[in-house]
Amino acid sequence: MDIDWLRKVCLAFPNTTEQIQWGSDLLFKVHGKMFAAAPTEPAPVCLSFKCSDESFAELIERPDIIPAPYLARAKWVALETRDAIGREELASLLRASYEMVLAKLPRRLRETRSARGRSKKAGRHQKSKTKKKN
Repeated sequence: MDIDWLRKVCLAFPNTTEQIQWGSDLLFKVHGKMFAAAPTEPAPVCLSFKCSDESFAELIERPDIIPAPYLARAKWVALETRDAIGREELASLLRASYEMVLAKLPRRLRETRSARGRSKKAGRHQKSKTKKKN
């Protein structure tokens, strides 16, 4: 796992932004809420992300994975080495982190994800078609 791969994976999720915060940490956010963080300078951990209660308990039993400093009570884990989790599994865990954070957002923000790509004109057209049928 490297920063370029991490950016490619995380920025592929709808409505995801990246931001440097707290000096040199690269954060990935959905509608302003963080779902993953990676330092851009040498640090004790190389990536932190949110996970489910079950995943948290299982992951912290593995070598080189610890409860994330300052975020463990919110079920975040931290990787102490870049190869603590394989790329395929890590991509899946990052997607799950994104989905968990997205699920906690207000409904109007969650719905912008499914409405993405639809124009207002298309929406009106579909509504008028429905009215004609009734």
